[in-house]
Amino acid sequence: MDPSDPGPAFPQDPAQRILPLKIGVAKEIKVHENRVALTPAGADSLTAAGHQVLVETMAGVGSGQSDADYTAAGAQIGADAAEVFGGSDLILKVKEPLAVEWPMIRAGQTLFTYFHLAADRELTEAMMSSRAHCFAYETLEVAGQLPLLTPMSEVAGRMSIQAGAHCLERHNGGLGALLGGVPGVRPARVLILGGGVVGTQAARMAAGLGADVTILDVSLDRMRYLDEMLPPNCTTQYSSRHALCELLSEVDLVIGAVLIPGAAAPKLIRREDLALMKKGSVIVDVAVDQGGCIETCKPTTHADPTFVVDGVLHYCVANMPGAVPRTSTFALCNATLPYTLELAGLGPRGAILNSSALSSAANTVAGKLTCEPVASAFEMDWTPAAEAASLID
Repeated sequence: MDPSDPGPAFPQDPAQRILPLKIGVAKEIKVHENRVALTPAGADSLTAAGHQVLVETMAGVGSGQSDADYTAAGAQIGADAAEVFGGSDLILKVKEPLAVEWPMIRAGQTLFTYFHLAADRELTEAMMSSRAHCFAYETLEVAGQLPLLTPMSEVAGRMSIQAGAHCLERHNGGLGALLGGVPGVRPARVLILGGGVVGTQAARMAAGLGADVTILDVSLDRMRYLDEMLPPNCTTQYSSRHALCELLSEVDLVIGAVLIPGAAAPKLIRREDLALMKKGSVIVDVAVDQGGCIETCKPTTHADPTFVVDGVLHYCVANMPGAVPRTSTFALCNATLPYTLELAGLGPRGAILNSSALSSAANTVAGKLTCEPVASAFEMDWTPAAEAASLID
């Protein structure tokens, strides 16, 4: 976000605000997901604004924040997820609700989290059936930017190189290459698909370790920027099918970093392309949340992060920032809190009608799918958020 942007602004008419709201913070239950959607500082801000905050017990422990920290900030502690979901108007999470949580979501309830619906039709249909109002961090847009996706993209981009370097070690199934090489031995070659936030951060990390880095992108303006900003061991190349296939035979590590906001990622590397790659080379697909930009990608977890297809090691963990929850939680909550305050203050209907940012975050509203890229991914009908807002009581 532009530092000069004052951020979310509430309507001047107090009648357009809805206070107080009961806000629930659910504990994440995805495998090895230790982030939490609200810090004690955030709870303090919400309670100061007149809201009630209910935090599921132990929700913040994985990121270094205790129940006592939350109670000191004015929050209440809920015994379990059922109490938090059952007693809250607005639910804050980090990751999408898992199937065991779906029955706890009720009509008219608002959820604010990462959904990545374009990668999961079953989840999309479940949220529509619930008639809850689902606002997705990853589609919230301000001046062409995605301010709630950016901090986690920064973390994931940097982590992709750490993960890739680890996977390249022979005992982990890789070909046994050191990213930076040593004097007399060439460095590893890294190919990054996409020069956005993830790709840029991955390039910085890989270059810093001494790797030979190539970034493929289709925006000449972006490539000019990257050429000026990144060190000499990073080069850019216009992305084409021909260029990709030529590079695949030469590289040791591929980072998938393609993003189309709200939509499924395009499949740039096909199954047959793996035959071009070295045995023991590594693919890290950071786009896995949106379906992945490699055809052979499938979501994995931190507990079992890799698999091999045609001799190529794949790392496709769908919640990479969850491995560094303290850094990730603070980075995420710094970005989400202003919009959480706005959403809580306005309610879902007021947020859609008065905030272009939150309107862009609305993915399902009162049973209607309101995100066009998600609809396109599944060939489903969709309704503009402003129109669907009229269905909210």
